[in-house]
Amino acid sequence: MPAPPFPDPRTLPAAAGIVSVGVPLTVETLYGAYAQGIFPWPSPGRPVEWYCPDPRGVLDFSEFHVPKRLQRKLRGGAWRFTADLRFEEVVRSCAGVHRRRQNWKTWLTDEMAESYIRFHQAGYAHSLECWEGERLVGGLYGVYVCGVFSGESMFHREPDASKLCLVELVSRLRARGLTWIDIQMVTAVTERFGGKYIPRKEFLDRLDRLDRSQLPVELDLARDPT
Repeated sequence: MPAPPFPDPRTLPAAAGIVSVGVPLTVETLYGAYAQGIFPWPSPGRPVEWYCPDPRGVLDFSEFHVPKRLQRKLRGGAWRFTADLRFEEVVRSCAGVHRRRQNWKTWLTDEMAESYIRFHQAGYAHSLECWEGERLVGGLYGVYVCGVFSGESMFHREPDASKLCLVELVSRLRARGLTWIDIQMVTAVTERFGGKYIPRKEFLDRLDRLDRSQLPVELDLARDPT
C-alpha cells in the first residue's frame, strides 16, 4: 500500500481529534489510516473527517466481562454464528439503526457503507452474524489492519443479539492471538463489557509495541484457528 496522506497523529495538539479533512474514502486511504490508528467519521453533505481522538476507547480481553444473564443465553444454544457471510447486509443494517436513532443524520452514510464493502472485498473488513434458525437477528463489523481489530458498528433484531456477537467476536479473536480491540469510543454497551478510555499516546504506543509476527497477517474469523 502507498503511504497515506495523513500526518502523524502524535503531532496533534492535546485533545485535538481531527487529523485530516477531505481525504477520499478508498481502500488505500482506509488501510493507511487504520495502520496509523486513524478512522473516518463522515457527516452527510460535509467532507470526510478523519480522527484519532484523545482519549481512545479500547477493550482489553483480560478485563472483558460477560454478564451472567448473557452467559445463560449463550448456553441456551438457540444461536449460531457465522463470519463474513452477510457483510453487506450487516453494514446496511447498522446504517439503518443509526438513521432511525439519529433522525437520518448518521456517520454511516451511503458513501461510508460502500467504502467498507469495498474494504471487505479487499480482505480488510469483516463481519460476524448471529442467527436464530435461518433468520439473521444481529451482527457487527470491523476492520483488521496490521494486527489490530477495530470495531465499527453493530445491530440487533432480537434483544441481546449484537451483544452475543461481541462475546463471540472476542472468543474468536482471542483464539487467534489478539488481546484487545480498538473500540474507538466507549458506549454504554462496551463499557458494560469492560471498555475503557486510554490516552491517545498510550494507544499509539500499543500499535508500535505489537509483535505482529505472532498475529495473523490476514484475518479469517470463519476458519478454526487450530
